[in-house]
Amino acid sequence: MYKIVQTTGGICASDGFFADGISAGLKKDNALDMAFIYSENECETASVFTTNKMYAAPIKHFRAKGEFKTNFVLINSKNANAMTGQAGVEDIDDILSNCSDMINPIMSSTGVIGVRLPKEKIINGMKLFDIRKKNPNNAAKAIMTTDSFSKEIALNITLDDGSSFSIGAMAKGAGMINPAMATMLCFITTDADVPKQEMQDILDEVTKTTFNAISVDGDTSTNDTVLVLSNAKSGAYEREAFKEALFKVMHFLALEMVRDGEGATKLVTYKVSGAKDDREAEIVAKTLSDSLLVKTALYGEDPNWGRIASTVGASGVEAYEEKLKISFDNLCVYDRGVLNFDAEMEKKCAIVMGHKKFTISCDLGVGKGSFKAYGCDLGHEYVNINADYRT
Repeated sequence: MYKIVQTTGGICASDGFFADGISAGLKKDNALDMAFIYSENECETASVFTTNKMYAAPIKHFRAKGEFKTNFVLINSKNANAMTGQAGVEDIDDILSNCSDMINPIMSSTGVIGVRLPKEKIINGMKLFDIRKKNPNNAAKAIMTTDSFSKEIALNITLDDGSSFSIGAMAKGAGMINPAMATMLCFITTDADVPKQEMQDILDEVTKTTFNAISVDGDTSTNDTVLVLSNAKSGAYEREAFKEALFKVMHFLALEMVRDGEGATKLVTYKVSGAKDDREAEIVAKTLSDSLLVKTALYGEDPNWGRIASTVGASGVEAYEEKLKISFDNLCVYDRGVLNFDAEMEKKCAIVMGHKKFTISCDLGVGKGSFKAYGCDLGHEYVNINADYRT
């Protein structure tokens, strides 16, 4: 049986990968704002992008390449290079022409929409890169926008035959996050010798229950990207081990994004069971995680189970008042037509809602479908952050 253990090194944990973050003057106060990922060996890639039809220039540029291998990723924050038309794509070509010694270099961006990239600052900033440097924490900080903390993880996987591989990752995301990817960038490196199509298939599957299962505010960004790079240096690979490790990495980072939701104070799991099928359970869970009324109740620590019931009913799936069961952690407030929500129960539920993490469970009593989604509360600070985001 394979063994998965957490290790150090973040995005640089896998053999042959390097990364760092620098300040190119895109942000104020000399803050880190540009990062790179470099591999000694060329890498196969797997990717998932935003469902927003107004997807940004870096995604257009990536997709235009078709099948390719790369060994270099350039990332900037502060500017999304979205809604910049063909000029935005050409700006990427101009910038990456300064990476002629790299194999098919690619670029990713996050920040304000509708502004051309400051090419000269970025090109000059690239001169500060030392591609043999391993500073994963600086890289993770450089890609942040409204994040209050950086997000990194690394795992080492040992197989039955004693061979091993690693997976390292960094991500950013705190707002404009919807369960259809999030306003996020996530970069994952591995030295596993994983076949390209298997890597893509596994990424597609794992995304459904990680980055596609979280919500902060119900908005979908133009730049959302999950990119996996595999340089195969370890020579080791086993499908189930890789899939479980990738899930652990992406699940951890997804929950970190929700925990860091702009102004968020609560991380809530919405556990839906008893739906007609898994798809209907997913619809309910995501409707709950996306509901502004539910989010504001969470912020106020108000166990308003009626909002939960109403949202379930509004989701459009098969559901019945006499079959529904609602619980806050292990406290059942509504049990298939029986109301358990007296004054004493309300006090107990209010205590649960005062916790930083808890679960709201809904059993629809219709079938065997199930799904978990993840969300946070929504309060005054979210408005403050987004009211003057461009500044």
